[in-house]
Amino acid sequence: MANLTQVELQNLRHLIGAHETSYQKLNNYASQAVDPQIKQMFTKSAQDTLNTKQKLMSFLNN
Repeated sequence: MANLTQVELQNLRHLIGAHETSYQKLNNYASQAVDPQIKQMFTKSAQDTLNTKQKLMSFLNN
């Protein structure tokens, strides 16, 4: 993979941070949800967000 420019690296870090924030919020919402379907929706969304964050972080390791 080609080296990332400073702007690309900065954008990637911003996206990773935003996904981490979303992950934390979705987990918090899931922990507070009473309805099982809503809880499951937030839990799945949190996991999807974490997976995307990990994919983005993989660009930093290449």
